[in-house]
Amino acid sequence: MQTYDVIVIGGGPGGTTAARILAQAGKKIALIEDSHWGGTCLNAGCIPTKMLLGATAPQGLLHAQERVRIAKGSIQVDFTALQNRVTRFTKGTSQTLAKSLAALGIDLFEGRGVCTGQNEGQTQVQVTTAQGPVSLAGTKIILACGTASASFPGLVPDHQNVLDSTDLLRITAIPESLIVVGAGAIGLEMADFFSAMGSTVTIVEAAAHIAPTEDADIAKEMLRALTKKGITCHEGARAKSLLSVDDKARLELEDGTVITAAKALVAVGRKPNSAGLGVESAGGSLTARGYVQVDARLQSGPDLYAIGDINGLTLLAHAAEHQAAYVARHILGETQGDYEPGPVPSCVYGGTEIMRVGQTAGALLREGKTVEVSQAPLTANPIAQASGGTAGFVKVVWHEGRMAGIAAVGHGVSHLVTVAQLLIKDAYTESRLDEVMFAHPTLDEIIPAAIRAPKSSTTGA
Repeated sequence: MQTYDVIVIGGGPGGTTAARILAQAGKKIALIEDSHWGGTCLNAGCIPTKMLLGATAPQGLLHAQERVRIAKGSIQVDFTALQNRVTRFTKGTSQTLAKSLAALGIDLFEGRGVCTGQNEGQTQVQVTTAQGPVSLAGTKIILACGTASASFPGLVPDHQNVLDSTDLLRITAIPESLIVVGAGAIGLEMADFFSAMGSTVTIVEAAAHIAPTEDADIAKEMLRALTKKGITCHEGARAKSLLSVDDKARLELEDGTVITAAKALVAVGRKPNSAGLGVESAGGSLTARGYVQVDARLQSGPDLYAIGDINGLTLLAHAAEHQAAYVARHILGETQGDYEPGPVPSCVYGGTEIMRVGQTAGALLREGKTVEVSQAPLTANPIAQASGGTAGFVKVVWHEGRMAGIAAVGHGVSHLVTVAQLLIKDAYTESRLDEVMFAHPTLDEIIPAAIRAPKSSTTGA
C-alpha cells in the first residue's frame, strides 16, 4: 500500500490547486481523477463554452455597429472547425496540466477513487484504474469531486434529442431549433451561442424570471436583449415532461403547452458526485441533497476536507480554487481561522453579460434589511458607446451606507468583476473613490459613476 501525506480525489480546479500548493511545500501527494485532468471546467464547462461564445462575439459587435449605421456585412462561423479547435485546446491543456503536476512530484492516478475505511490514523482509498485496483493510504484526504448535470423526473436526458450540457458541447451540427430548460448561467450561455449560430431558441424557466439568482431588474434587461435576438423566453413555466418523439424533443409544460424542437438542453442545475465515494468511511457525512457536509474550516471530519462544488457552498471554479488554497494553508498550519470566502464574483457570458459581486437587493430585502440602490446606464460610458453596446446598466446595492453588492448587465460587463470585487472587499465608500485612479476612457469608469449616482430606497428587487 502506498502512503501519502495528502490524497486528493478530483483533478479539477480545486483539486489541482490544493495538490500543487501542498507539493510545493514538500508534502507527498496523490491526486486521483476519473475522467479528464482539469475537471468539468476545462473539459466540458467554463472553457469550452467561452471558446464557443468567443467565436460568435464578432457577430454581436458587427450587429451593434449596424444598428448605428456605420458598418455592414456578415460573419460566418465554421462550426466544425470551431469544435476541432475546442477539442485540440482542451485536450492539449489537460495533458499539459498533468505533466506540470507530475513534474512537482505529485503521483497521478487515473481512475475512480473511493474511501474504504480508516486505520491507525490514515484513511484508505481504493483506486480503480485501467490497469487494475490500487490501494493508497493518506493522513489527510481532500475531496474535490465536483458535480454533474442534474435532472428531475420527466426531465431526464436521453442523450439523443434530450441532452445535457456535455452532450450539447459535443454536438456535431447546429440544430435547426433548440429548447433550453433552465435559464441559469449554462442555459443562458448556450442559448446565446446557438441562437447566434442560427438555431431557433426557446428558453423555459420555472422561476419567476430568467437568471433567477439575480435581481428582477437585471433579469428584465437580459430578457429584453434575448428577445431582440429572436429568442423566446417562457418565465414562470414549469416543465411536465421532456421526451424524444419522432426524432425531435417534445416538451410539455404543466399548463398543457407543448413545444417541439430538434434538440433540447436540460440545464436545471447540478448534483454532487458523492454517490459511492465512501464519505462516511472517511469520517465525514453528507447533507440531505448529497453534498459533503463541512464546517467553518471546510472539514467534514478531523482529517477530511471537501472543496469546490462537492460541498455545495458555491458552485464556481474560482470558488473551488479559493477554497483549495485555504485548505492547503490549513493543512500546512499556516492558518487556523475559519474560511472566509469574501464577496464572491460571478458572471454570465455572451453577447449580453451579467456580472455580480456580493449580495443582491432581493436577498437583503428577504432578510428584512433596508436597501438603497444607485445605478448608471452604459449609455454614459464612452467605451460602451464605441462598441455600440450601450444597453444595460451598473447597479450598486447599499445597506446602512456600505456597498453590499455591485451588479451589471450589458455588453462586456464581465470585465468589471474584479474591480467590483476589490472595491467591496476593501469596503470602499464614495469618499474613498478618489484614492483610485480609474483610467479614461475605460468601461471601468461606469462603476464609480454608479457609486456616485443618487441613491433611492427600494422595497423590491
